[in-house]
Amino acid sequence: MGSVVVSLDAELGWGFHDIDSLPTDRVESGRRGWSVMLDLFSEFEIPATWAVVGHLMLESCDGRHVEHPAPEGWFERERTEWADRADLRFAPDLVDALLSSEIDHEFASHSFSHVLFGRPETDHELAEAELRRSTEIASEWDLSIETFIYPRNDVGHRDVLADHGVRAYRGRSPTRDGVRGLFDSTFRDHSLLVEPIVDEYGLVNVPASLFLFGFEGPARTVAESIWEDPMVVQARRGIDEAAESDGIFHMWLHPNNLTHERDDRRMRAILAYLDQKRSRTDLTVETIADVAREVDVARGVDGRVTPVDGQTIGDD
Repeated sequence: MGSVVVSLDAELGWGFHDIDSLPTDRVESGRRGWSVMLDLFSEFEIPATWAVVGHLMLESCDGRHVEHPAPEGWFERERTEWADRADLRFAPDLVDALLSSEIDHEFASHSFSHVLFGRPETDHELAEAELRRSTEIASEWDLSIETFIYPRNDVGHRDVLADHGVRAYRGRSPTRDGVRGLFDSTFRDHSLLVEPIVDEYGLVNVPASLFLFGFEGPARTVAESIWEDPMVVQARRGIDEAAESDGIFHMWLHPNNLTHERDDRRMRAILAYLDQKRSRTDLTVETIADVAREVDVARGVDGRVTPVDGQTIGDD
């Protein structure tokens, strides 16, 4: 029995605060996209893993975070040009809407301030501080963190995740994004399915299959004018593959990817197809935490995982 996982990187301004040239349309679309995705998930009764930047759960801050071992200038934009943009820095209202949804979404962590864990300048102290602060804030909301999604999929310091009780993370995709990925799956018949892997820290790596906004710009416009949205085509292919096997199709996006109504239409088409396929087959929709728990059961592990070097769910 195959399954589909949908994960989202919910970050608002924190996904861009360290970038010099800002993609204004995406920066300004985060709140809108968050609400649109919650509505679509409710309409089609689809649960997803929402990885939330911890800072968004604060009501306010001084913009300095002097006890945080971040590099110099890391919070500068928060104190300067975004000093009056609380809508980009804080989002307890959106987090509350997520937690209040009638759909059983998974709350996950996307770090405290969108630090890139795989970069050389991110040392153990900084990674530990990001996890510790995220865990503290989640606890204040009576939440726990089972899943971590790395900012920009920059995987690193997995030992820190294990130390803070995290059970799973989204790993890098084995397939390529955009035009190259479309070519691989269409003409080279590359599978879009992935297998969860237990790493040396006992964490369950649930790799991504497809970034749903990897085919944008003029190429997308041309493709849609003569054919149909290529990302919808690819997503349908992955859903069909999962329905016909026991693999996992894991698609992901940012709420801020929904900058125009045509992006809403893309997501509606994908979720509608997933809902239809689920109703006609044994296909299931799961969160990353669901997958991790199944891996534990398959391995005979009760509760917290124990290290098994590089095993997949089917290994003994």
